[in-house]
Amino acid sequence: MFFDISSTRRRRIRPVCAAALALGLAAVTGCSSDSGGDDTVKVGLVASLSGTYEPVGTELRAGFELYLNTHDHKLGGRKAELVVADEGDGPPTAVPAATKLVKKDKVDVLTGLVSGGSVNAVLPLVNQAKIPFLGSNARPPVKDLEYVWTTSFLSDEPGKAIAPYVKKKVDGPVYAIGPDYQGGYDELRGFTKEFKRVGGKLANPGGKTTWTPFPKTTNFMPYFADIAKTDAKAVYSFYAGKAAIDFAKQYAQSDVADLPLYTAFVTEGSVLQAQGAAAKNIYSVLNYAADLDNEANRKFAADWTAEHDTQPTTYAMASYDAASVLDKAIANAAKKGDVTPQTINKAIADLGQIDSPRGAWEFGEKAHSPVQSWYLRQVRPDGAQLANVMVQDLATLGS
Repeated sequence: MFFDISSTRRRRIRPVCAAALALGLAAVTGCSSDSGGDDTVKVGLVASLSGTYEPVGTELRAGFELYLNTHDHKLGGRKAELVVADEGDGPPTAVPAATKLVKKDKVDVLTGLVSGGSVNAVLPLVNQAKIPFLGSNARPPVKDLEYVWTTSFLSDEPGKAIAPYVKKKVDGPVYAIGPDYQGGYDELRGFTKEFKRVGGKLANPGGKTTWTPFPKTTNFMPYFADIAKTDAKAVYSFYAGKAAIDFAKQYAQSDVADLPLYTAFVTEGSVLQAQGAAAKNIYSVLNYAADLDNEANRKFAADWTAEHDTQPTTYAMASYDAASVLDKAIANAAKKGDVTPQTINKAIADLGQIDSPRGAWEFGEKAHSPVQSWYLRQVRPDGAQLANVMVQDLATLGS
């Protein structure tokens, strides 16, 4: 059957029953015809709920749900229906998941996506449907940005932010290592390009990053043995989810355990508790730290801890911010007339500064990604547990 996606989006957002709020894996159905008829905004969230990045995707979902739970399950004054689908490990599962949300569930907005490869694969669907996509994790460069927004960051920014600091602190070459897929390429490119620009040298043979097969690499010991044969004085890496647990625990037991480890995301999220003492002293670069002292973060952290009994993470924060952006944009669209996917998209473009747990930020006109601060963190004891403690500001990036 052929779906004319764009034509289904020209009308106003449809009325459904006020009880139609879904926070699980499928939409609530069976609304009675004599319900209140309040306009409802339908949001589709695609995230990795299985596979290597399950810890990341789970927190993306939890962050969006937290915003709804603490804002009367409304966005812009309208009931919000959240329909969630599993991204899995990348495009082969992300595309059918997003397609179902857009074509069958007919969502008005799409959000989430853990993998940069998934983003690129899903964008043709977004552009055809003419609905806003509000990504809440790493995003690669995108040419057609009309309906594309990101509340997290561009994939090369973490490495770019920390590279000058590493060059200043490390007296000698640095070994770069990461996973062999789109997100890994972007993350490591950000570091290596900036590191070389500021005069740094890579310890890798030939001066090129070492790639580990994704997602099948679980034994990193042979790679650490190779690092030990070089003149590396430190290591820079990017891993997340289950791969980050294996990487950190094995690093602490390897021949290079004494080398300073600088990372993006290796200790972020629930993986830190699984890594335990092996994560102690690891440095990381991120756009958020749970101990940032501002009013928005105090509320966010308190609400998160009350529900989850753990520290909030950048994954949850970026998804929470995606809901916050939609809340403001939908309200602004309603003030000017009909609320449709297109008017929501226009309202996002006009938002200006966003008050966020990470600190104030705004969408850059060039990349539709946050202009924001980046922080250096280190895993240190925080009471009885280890935590990613903010050390200092590193840079402000975004365009």
